[in-house]
Amino acid sequence: MKPIPEAFLTTPVVYLAGSSYRIIVPVTCETVMWVQVGNRCFYDDANGVLRSAKRIHTVSVPQELLDREKTYTVCYRVVSERKPYFTEASDVLYYPSPFRPVAPDAGEIRIYHVADAHNRVEEPVAAARYFGEKLDLLILNGDIPNHSGKIEYFSGIHQIAAQVTNGEIPVVFSRGNHDTRGVFAEQFSDYTPTDNGLPYFTFRAGPLWGIVLDCGEDKPDAHPEYGNMNCFEDFRRRETEFLLRVAENGRSEFAADGVRNRLVVCHVPFTEKFKPPFDIEEDTYREWARILREKIRPQLMLCGHIHQCYISEVGGEKDDKGQPCPVVVASRPQKEGPFWGGAFTLRPGQCDVRFTDSGGAVSENHTILFGKPCERI
Repeated sequence: MKPIPEAFLTTPVVYLAGSSYRIIVPVTCETVMWVQVGNRCFYDDANGVLRSAKRIHTVSVPQELLDREKTYTVCYRVVSERKPYFTEASDVLYYPSPFRPVAPDAGEIRIYHVADAHNRVEEPVAAARYFGEKLDLLILNGDIPNHSGKIEYFSGIHQIAAQVTNGEIPVVFSRGNHDTRGVFAEQFSDYTPTDNGLPYFTFRAGPLWGIVLDCGEDKPDAHPEYGNMNCFEDFRRRETEFLLRVAENGRSEFAADGVRNRLVVCHVPFTEKFKPPFDIEEDTYREWARILREKIRPQLMLCGHIHQCYISEVGGEKDDKGQPCPVVVASRPQKEGPFWGGAFTLRPGQCDVRFTDSGGAVSENHTILFGKPCERI
């Protein structure tokens, strides 16, 4: 692993959201920053003014360009004093990094899934190193911080991503319900990757097409725990409209040339039946399941939230709303003991699923044949 510059809290992380990569760098001091890919530069700016007051930089880079170049350089200056005239800053410093996108003709795609870290870093990182250098894609699926009551909690997201990927492979991030709690929850999108500020989006990684969905909170907006700070019912209505637009744009999305695998990433396994007060938005979630099932036809859905590891088959006992595909819940954090996540190997027509822990143990080994019942090995 390359040394981390003194001005960086972690190495850069390359997040995938929409048709762009978001290269995110948490910093330890005041800096301005941009990223060079090929002969083009992309800036963290506010309408032409480089940002320096932020402690996290986000630079949007076209996915097609970085996939082609397979290398990027983070360029930055350390700012000593920003003044109206003659600001004092260092010479330009450089952090080059290779990048390995998922190849369009990839025969296998190795994915590791982490959710519900709740401020833990060391154990989720150890679990996510299951594939070693063969890992192709990391998914961080919600509740990586314990809540958004402290702004420093956000750094755990990028610490896990950086330590696992070293900024050299893509990461997909999904918001969880605990992320919506606390005074800094309204700033969450300033510190995490989104698609134009929205936490739900589609993405493409080689032959893999995916959609990230966001359920928001897990209880009614009026629940006293939230102190009248939420309007997630309206948020989910807008998300339903987004899902319908995706379904209508199939030829440029999930049915585009070269798409082999279709994946749903969502923190909450919304197709399940939950007990009160968690039995919210059942009609909305039933509609989401219908759109996915009838229009988009994903092959696999990855979730966390439940703090368990299991596979829910279509039509099985946990299928309450008409699952569009097998749902794999893959996160089991333990207060005392190892952290469990999910190791997935996508191949044409199937996916191997292993639940693994931070010590390298494997508790279950399954093969999901798309369109057929799951087989346990």
